[in-house]
Amino acid sequence: MELAYFAAGIGAGLVVIGAGYGIGKIATAAMEASGRNPEVLGDIRMSMIIAAALIEGVALFGLVVCILLAVKS
Repeated sequence: MELAYFAAGIGAGLVVIGAGYGIGKIATAAMEASGRNPEVLGDIRMSMIIAAALIEGVALFGLVVCILLAVKS
């Protein structure tokens, strides 16, 4: 039973770290692209927001799975 709580905590931590890393990579690429080509800043920003939303959706799904594992036990 305690192992399920531990696994859920580790899983939630990994999900948050992965999502933060992914969004950081998106932001880095968007800033570099906007520095090279400032005319398309609006398109870059929209693409970045869509990609960040998809990453956050997957992260939320992962956190829900971790919570369900912790509550089930």
